[in-house]
Amino acid sequence: MTDAARDTDRPPAGPVGEDPLPRRVAVFAVVGLALLMFSLDQTSVATALTTIGGDLGADLAWAGWVVTIAAVGQILALPLGGWLSDRFGGRRMFLAGVAAFTVMSGLSAVSPSIGVLIACRFVQGLAGGVMLPAANGVVAHQFGRDRDRALALFTSVFPIGAILGPLVGGLVLTTWSWHGIFLLNVPLGIVLVVAGLALVDDPPHRRTGRVDGAGIALLVLTLLATMVTVTRLGSPADGPVWTVLAGALALGAGAAFVRHARRRPDAVVPVRLLAGRGLGIMNTTNVVFGAVVIGFSATLPLYAQVRYDLSAFAAGALLTGRAVGTIVTSPVAVALLRRLGFRPLLLGGLVAVVGGLVITAVAPPVAEPTVWLLAGSTLLGLGTGLCGPAANNAGMHLVPDDVAAVSGLRIMFRQMGGIAAVSVLTAAVTAADDPGLAAGVAYGVLAALLAAVGVLAARIPNRRGRW
Repeated sequence: MTDAARDTDRPPAGPVGEDPLPRRVAVFAVVGLALLMFSLDQTSVATALTTIGGDLGADLAWAGWVVTIAAVGQILALPLGGWLSDRFGGRRMFLAGVAAFTVMSGLSAVSPSIGVLIACRFVQGLAGGVMLPAANGVVAHQFGRDRDRALALFTSVFPIGAILGPLVGGLVLTTWSWHGIFLLNVPLGIVLVVAGLALVDDPPHRRTGRVDGAGIALLVLTLLATMVTVTRLGSPADGPVWTVLAGALALGAGAAFVRHARRRPDAVVPVRLLAGRGLGIMNTTNVVFGAVVIGFSATLPLYAQVRYDLSAFAAGALLTGRAVGTIVTSPVAVALLRRLGFRPLLLGGLVAVVGGLVITAVAPPVAEPTVWLLAGSTLLGLGTGLCGPAANNAGMHLVPDDVAAVSGLRIMFRQMGGIAAVSVLTAAVTAADDPGLAAGVAYGVLAALLAAVGVLAARIPNRRGRW
């Protein structure tokens, strides 16, 4: 193909395999609904933490695991998901992920104890982590040379789930029970499996290298041991011995993981991408940014209920402001990236996110709590929409030859930050005499950490135009 042909408004048909396939719209609908189901589940469960803990006899520190353990499963499965799709086929892994997610949703709904529910949620996270890379591969295969536009539209499903999830969760919790939040996934999952069997084609397979199983195991062991330590610190009645042992295990596993990553060239977290050339600053930014965005989404309904005694539906609806704000400013950030570069958008967005956290953390001086919290949530969402795409671009332009690896690390670090934030906040709420005030202080600490990260991020050289 000549350069002139590439520059025309309507490019000529590409080679075999690059032409969009006839059933691409129907396949996109199936895959998009699966992603929406996953996104709804993540955000709707947050509205029911206090109810789940009360019904299953668990304090909030352990009920918070219902959210965080799914994120751990996702972190474990994301690097495995791409490898499994290349080895066994994207269609097979997509359908297996949806089916496992559906089965675990049904089992979560009938869990008799918090331990069983946590186990089911872990497998749900694994299923989601396997499903996501396979879903991207299926969409890319169906749309051929138009895959970039299709995948961009595909990622917009998550904000839609962020809007609908808290509303659905609050509504189901108000009119039914927390069991219904999980049961809603079952009929939808069955329909998606049947439709996927009929419509989805298998993308071409590729040869795969070895997966860093030892590195993934050490990473997950570190995360789980750290979560247990934080949870036990929030439950003083559990006694100090097991807390100390869990902390020692976390430190030992973390040290072993770092040593393993330094020795293995294809480690799940490549050492060369951890520091240098601004990567250390961006990785730190992603951890704190994930702690704020994921932690805020997972705990705002809980905070509104324990501090201001809002209903589950009203508390969940507060997250609508964050989601709408993100949707409004994200396309603006994408349009301005090449003209302004990533740094002004990143720093401006971080300022807005810090402002939203501060508003949320302090008691309303004039407005009703619902209006005040909605304002904080919306401001945080507006900032997230600005700095999210900018942070993504900043990390990738630093090492343009390792875009895929940097993208995977970005997701992993943000999920790890979210796990830490939810674990610490729920533990603080459990241990405090004034749970609402403790949660407000935690939001204030997050705001301070994010402001410090912004000072560091200002040191990264800006870059305009293409990269």
